[in-house]
Amino acid sequence: MDLALACFDYVYPWSRLITRFKFGDQPGWASFFAARMLACAGMQQAFDALGPDDLVVPIPLSAERLQMRGFNQSWELARALARQSGTRASADARLLLRIRHTRAQTELQRHERIENLKGAFQVEPLRASALDGRRLVLVDDVMTSGASIYTAAQALRSAGVAHITAVVLARTPLP
Repeated sequence: MDLALACFDYVYPWSRLITRFKFGDQPGWASFFAARMLACAGMQQAFDALGPDDLVVPIPLSAERLQMRGFNQSWELARALARQSGTRASADARLLLRIRHTRAQTELQRHERIENLKGAFQVEPLRASALDGRRLVLVDDVMTSGASIYTAAQALRSAGVAHITAVVLARTPLP
């Protein structure tokens, strides 16, 4: 990944609001959060740098986790960000696939997280050849260790994506 931008520290009140959004079956928070994100340093510029052939892509959930939650909070954010930013790029929830269910990252120590996600992400095979040279904004709600974004970016880079900017609503403060 070329750049990672986070809007807030994952502390109160943001941690409580994000938890309500993510686990409380309240996808409507996405528009509120997207507006806040676009007001943070560098966020609007990341979307302005995208052209019509570029993409806004969420971190995908496994089928099991998607069924449990009922929606992918990163997809809801990605759609809202693409719409509110006025980017010429399309939001696409089907490009990056979660091909393996993994343990919840919150259950793991920092050093276990990348190992947990190895092989979990893959670019949709029929579309991989069309990614050469494209720019992409990768969207997630919270970054703790960065393992999800890092492993997803590896899969996208392997498919030929030229530039990846990761944007997250909140970042767990570093110790």
